[in-house]
Amino acid sequence: MGQMTATEARDDFAAVVNRAAFGKERVLLTRRGRELAAVVPVEDVVLLEALEDYLDVAAAHQALANPENNERIPWGQVKAGLGL
Repeated sequence: MGQMTATEARDDFAAVVNRAAFGKERVLLTRRGRELAAVVPVEDVVLLEALEDYLDVAAAHQALANPENNERIPWGQVKAGLGL
């Protein structure tokens, strides 16, 4: 993974974006020696979001399988709890 300061990235933003988009390179941006952000190919973001969705579904299945989560809550109570 490439690394550069945020200032360097700002000065040559088009090149940083091209490295990620066309070179499929991840570019880590730093400020004062600390990791700040990353510019990554869109495929990485799509994969990360799919992984997050998979983990969310797995957690939901686990919660639904727990008999302690079988309590029904009236819709009015849900709305009130959400301030609706």
